[in-house]
Amino acid sequence: MKDMHVIDALGALAQATRLGAFRALVAAGPDGLAAGDLARALDVPPPTLSFHLRDLENAGLIASAREGRSIRYTADFEAMSALVGFLTDNCCGGNPALCAPAKACPPAKSLAPRTKSAVR
Repeated sequence: MKDMHVIDALGALAQATRLGAFRALVAAGPDGLAAGDLARALDVPPPTLSFHLRDLENAGLIASAREGRSIRYTADFEAMSALVGFLTDNCCGGNPALCAPAKACPPAKSLAPRTKSAVR
């Protein structure tokens, strides 16, 4: 993964609505979510969500497909893995024994969105 792709991806994720949308799409798995369902789940107006989804798509983190009158969004798991791989590539000076937990990607304790009071 090239540095500019990493910067674009991290920049897209550096906003609460976009991060929440990406995490919801990751949790939904390969089937993804219809735009309306995602807007309701995040309690975000559809036009606002469309703006944020466009940034995630431009960064290569999600894909969209039209289904009749709706658009279904899915996380690009290959791009996500490439981003995590880039961030951990030189972990612990390249000693895989020390980096194993970071590379294993343990399941998240909770996929529920964090509230502003929980973010410090």
